[in-house]
Amino acid sequence: MKMYANLLESYLPGIFNWSTLGAPQTTTLWFLGGNMKLIYKTALAAAVGVATATTASAADELTIAIVNNGHMINMQKVAEAYTADTGVKLNWVSLEEGVLREQVTSDTATGGGQYDIINIGMQEAPIWGAAGWIEPLTFGDDYDVEDILPAMRAGLSHDGTLYAAPFYGESSMVMYRKDLTDAAGVTIADNDSWDNVKAAAAAIHNPDEGIYGACLRGKPGWGDNGAFITTVANSFGAAWFDKDMRPQLDSPEWNAAVNFYVDLLSSYGPPGSEGNSFNEILALYNEGKCGLWIDATIAASFLEVDGVAYAQSPNAGNPVGANWLWAWAMAVPAGSPNAEASMKFIEWATSKDYVQAVGNHPDFGWSKVPTGQRASTYAIPEFQAVAGFAAAEMAAIDSAAPEATDLKPYQGVQFVAIPEFPEIGGAFGQEMAAALSGAKSVEDALAAAQEAADSIMQEAGYY
Repeated sequence: MKMYANLLESYLPGIFNWSTLGAPQTTTLWFLGGNMKLIYKTALAAAVGVATATTASAADELTIAIVNNGHMINMQKVAEAYTADTGVKLNWVSLEEGVLREQVTSDTATGGGQYDIINIGMQEAPIWGAAGWIEPLTFGDDYDVEDILPAMRAGLSHDGTLYAAPFYGESSMVMYRKDLTDAAGVTIADNDSWDNVKAAAAAIHNPDEGIYGACLRGKPGWGDNGAFITTVANSFGAAWFDKDMRPQLDSPEWNAAVNFYVDLLSSYGPPGSEGNSFNEILALYNEGKCGLWIDATIAASFLEVDGVAYAQSPNAGNPVGANWLWAWAMAVPAGSPNAEASMKFIEWATSKDYVQAVGNHPDFGWSKVPTGQRASTYAIPEFQAVAGFAAAEMAAIDSAAPEATDLKPYQGVQFVAIPEFPEIGGAFGQEMAAALSGAKSVEDALAAAQEAADSIMQEAGYY
């Protein structure tokens, strides 16, 4: 019942204060993204439905919703040892990123109870924690919460309380085929200009041989194409909102950034890029079809092509926000009858011992341990011996800048830390995919995204 009392309070002015999250007190409803809007009656009915829920001290089985990325897929096999030790059966629901967000949001918001543990990230964790949608996490001293990288710990907390534990963390960087750039006589430097990166992509682009100069996210979604395009726009000096939280997608900076992105990927990317996100591009890269890829640092753990080199993200004059900051983390929906058992699993799955378990697992090894979450991982000699990407990854994480600035007056790098952003970002992603496919001009796509964002922010009571 507590979950839904808090949730309903968030809709009532003067009772729940969103100001610490960058949004005003408002009587309007919280938009959840995609096409779903949570309505008062749904929340009220759910509140009645879970009024008798209790927290059990143990559970025979847990159902876990995970994103279908490599480290999470690997966890299913590593966790067989957890079941053997504890007797707890683990039921895995592995979903594509956009589908996961939609289903987890819907189930958590309405108290559906479908999942005991959910994968969420930095956009959701502080907001959902403040709203009472997810449980605060408490672990034993051996867990060593201070070992979690400060950027990850801060991004998954609200008012100093951790609401989701990072399974892995990431920034973004350039991953390029040095054999191809050397053969073409071009170089890619740390924090290079976008013009130089485009020239390098042109030089190594050889579609007749099945090699594409640049592989970049194009699949619609605020965490898919929206994540990458936002970092490009940041580097061009653009921002999602001004100081009054009015959308700025019709600005010259956004126009320049998106035109650059569309031209780069249309000229030197693989066909059908508007359907590609992380997993699709990872497959292309490992097939030898990508010259360079700018994406999550975590991808380096799964690259199988020889001769990959790394560089810090490029920019068009503004390095702040040119590389993102994210963690795929594990949380417990509030009111779960299996909360205690769920927290015990999360404590194990995000611990130092789990890193050791992956490193020593015969099917994986030290090159496949989850990274970007714990400082201690980077001091393990076996990891250092195989992780040629580690220094570049840490440099990217350390340079990510989620704090508000004069140019970007809100929290977040590739997302905005307000409840309305998933819906705004979802509409934006659809428009950008239309521009990339040629179905719309960049100008028309940005105009439509601006109109959608403005409507959502007005309805939410920002102005």
